[in-house]
Amino acid sequence: MKRLDRLIISHLYFDQDSKEWVVQSNEEHCKGVSDMASEFAGRIGYGNWGKILGYIHDRGKEKEDFQRYIRIKSGYDCNAGQYNDKSHSITGAAMLDKKYGDPFKIMPNIVAGHHRGLYNRFELDSSLQYDIPEEVSTCIPDIKPEQPKIKATDISHLARVLFSCLTDADYLDTERFMNPSDFSSRGNSNTLPELKQRLDDWLLQFKDLPASPINSIRNEIQQLCLDKSNEAPGIYELTVPTGGGKTISSVVWALNHAIEHNKDRIIIAIPYTSIIIQTAKILRDIFGDNNVLEHHSVVSEENMNHKNKLMSENWDAPIVVTTNVQLFESIFSNKPGKCRKLHSICNSILILDEVQNLPLTFLQPIVEAIEAYTGNFNVSVLLCTASQPCLSGIHKGLGTARFTGLQSHVNPIIPAEMRLHEKLRRVDLKMPTSKETLEDVAKRLCSFPRVLCIVNTRKIASELYELMPEDGNVIHLSRMMCSKHIQDKLSMLYDLLKTSHDKPIRVISTQLVEAGVDIDFPVVFRQFAGLDSMLQAAGRCNREGKKKNATTYIFEPDGYVAKGNMGASSYAMKELLSLHPDSDWFDPDTMREYFRILYSKTNSFDKEGIIGMYADPRKISFETISEKFHLIDEQETSVIVNYGDAEKWVRLLKENKPSKFLLSKLGLYSVGIRKRTFNELYMKGVIEEIWDGIYYIPLKQQYDENTGLKVSNEYEEQTFVI
Repeated sequence: MKRLDRLIISHLYFDQDSKEWVVQSNEEHCKGVSDMASEFAGRIGYGNWGKILGYIHDRGKEKEDFQRYIRIKSGYDCNAGQYNDKSHSITGAAMLDKKYGDPFKIMPNIVAGHHRGLYNRFELDSSLQYDIPEEVSTCIPDIKPEQPKIKATDISHLARVLFSCLTDADYLDTERFMNPSDFSSRGNSNTLPELKQRLDDWLLQFKDLPASPINSIRNEIQQLCLDKSNEAPGIYELTVPTGGGKTISSVVWALNHAIEHNKDRIIIAIPYTSIIIQTAKILRDIFGDNNVLEHHSVVSEENMNHKNKLMSENWDAPIVVTTNVQLFESIFSNKPGKCRKLHSICNSILILDEVQNLPLTFLQPIVEAIEAYTGNFNVSVLLCTASQPCLSGIHKGLGTARFTGLQSHVNPIIPAEMRLHEKLRRVDLKMPTSKETLEDVAKRLCSFPRVLCIVNTRKIASELYELMPEDGNVIHLSRMMCSKHIQDKLSMLYDLLKTSHDKPIRVISTQLVEAGVDIDFPVVFRQFAGLDSMLQAAGRCNREGKKKNATTYIFEPDGYVAKGNMGASSYAMKELLSLHPDSDWFDPDTMREYFRILYSKTNSFDKEGIIGMYADPRKISFETISEKFHLIDEQETSVIVNYGDAEKWVRLLKENKPSKFLLSKLGLYSVGIRKRTFNELYMKGVIEEIWDGIYYIPLKQQYDENTGLKVSNEYEEQTFVI
C-alpha cells in the first residue's frame, strides 16, 4: 500500500472491501490524462498539444494548500491543517504562459478553464499574473506544440476542440481510477464495417417488394448514395422530396463514406424531437441499441441503458442522433460538460437533416463552423432535406446584412437532370385566391372524412379544433401539450389510421407534424407559410402514392398576421407568388428563388454578433459567445403540467431533490409559455415553484386532455428542442 503522507495526491477514496485508502498520485493522473489527450488530439494533427496540456493541467494540486484541502475533504486526515487557496487550474496555466508566450494564449486558457470553462481572452491576462509556489514542479516536457495552419477565424474552434481533448481525458482518467467498472464498460460497440453488414442485411427485406415506380426511385437514390460514398471527404448535399427514402439513403452514403475514409462515427443532427425519436427507432432496429445513442433533453434516462448514459457524456458511439441545439450550442460553448464531446465530432460524418431549419439569425456563425470542421478536423458533412436552402454563395439581406455562405464546393449526390421532384410528384399544391374565416376553413375540412390541417400557431390550432364537429375522431396537436401528451396522441393517431375505416379522422396540428412524423392523409390543408413549410406539409399528403394524385390546399385565415420567423417566411412567399404565380412549387429552382427572397428580407445572419467575438484570435470572448449563442428564443419559461403521471414525479422531486433522472422525467410533462403569460399565472397563484427554478401547475382543470395547457396570448410554436 502506498504511503499517503509521502505522495502528492490527485484523487483518493476509502475502499469498503479492503478497508484501506486507495490513492492516485498526481504524477499518475497527469500522465494518464497526457497520454489520452495526446491520442485524441493526435487524430487531428495536434498530438503534442494534448500531451503538454494533460501533463500540466493539474500541477496546481502539488501546492501545500491543495494537499491539505484534499486530505481534509476526503476525510483521510481532518487534522491536516488550514488551507487558504484550494484552486489548482491557474497554476498550470501560468506555467504554460511563461513557457510558450502564445499571443493567443490557447493552452493557458484551456488549462485555466478545464473546470470552470474557457475564459474571455481579456479576462484571462490578470489571472495569469500568478506566482507559482516553490513546491510545484515546473518541469514541462521539452515538446514543441504543432504550429496551427488554419484561418484566424478558425482558432476559436481549434481551442474548443483541444479543450475537449483535455476535459474528456481528465474525466476518463479520473473515472478509470474512481469507477473502473464504468470505465471498462465504455467502448465495445460494433465496428462500422460490422454495422454496414447489418444495414445490408436489413435492406435485403426490400428486394422482394412488388415492383412500383416509388420503390424503383428509392432504390435508384440509394445506389447514387452508394456510388458517391467513395468520393473525397468534404461537403455534400442530398435533396430528396418527401417519400423518397431520404433517411435510409443518407445513412447508406454516410456509413460507406465513413468506411472508405476511416471515419470514427456518424452524427445525425435534427431540429425536431418527433424526427429524432422516429429516426433513432429506425436506426436501433437496424443496428442495435448499443450502437445508437439518442441524445436530447426529451429522451428519458429510464429508457437508456447504462452504456448509453456513459456514451451521452462524450458521444463515444458509432451512431449519434441529436438535435441542432445540442450540436451547435456545444460547438460554441465554453463549458467542460458541453465541450467534452467536440473531439468526437472530429474525423466523423455529420448529417444535418432538415437543414432548411437552421435559424437565419445564427446562420453565418453556423456556416463558418461547418467550414472549420470540414477544413481542419476531418469532418464530412451531408446537407440533407427535401427543401435545400442556399447555403453557398453571397446573399444580401436587409440594410447592411450580408450572408457569406459556404466557400467550399458542395457536391450534390442527386444530379439535377434526374428531376426527382417530377418523378416523386404525388400531390398538387393549390394556392389560395382569397382570405377566409376559420369557420369557413372548418366547413371545408368537414367535407373530407380523412384530413390533416396544419396551422402556424398554437392559438389558431386551438380555435380551429373548437370549431370541429364531434362526428368522428378529432385530434389536436400543438406545443401547448407536453411531450408525453403529444406522444400519446400520435400513438392513438397511428392506431386509428391503421384500424378505423368507418369514422372520420381529422387532425388539427401546428407544424410539429410537418417533418419526421410518418403519417399519410389523402387530403391536407396548410395555412399559408414559407414554401419549405408548405412543401413539408404536402409530404404528409398521399405519402405512399396510393392515389394517382392528391391535393394540399393552402388557406389564409382572415384577421391573422404572421409574426417573427413565420412572418418573414410568409412575406417572402407572398413576393415569390406575386413574381412567379405559375411556378412549379416542387422544383428545386423555385426553392432557391424562395430562399434568395427570404434572405433579402433578413435583418441579420448573426444577430448576437458572434463572429465579431472570435474574428481576432487575440481577443476571443469564449464565455460571452457561450452565453449569447442560443438557438432557442429564451422568452419562454417551462412549467410542469398535471398530465398523466406528472403528479407522481413532482411528489418524488419534493421528497428528494432534483436529479438528472427526475428532471428528464419531468421534462416529458413540461410546456413552454411566454414570460408574460407565466408572470400572469404566477401572480394569480396558478403556478407554484416546487424547487428553485422548477415550476408546476397542479390544477388539473388548467390542463385540457385534448388541447393541453389553458392560457391566452400564446402565439408562436416552438420548433427546436435541447
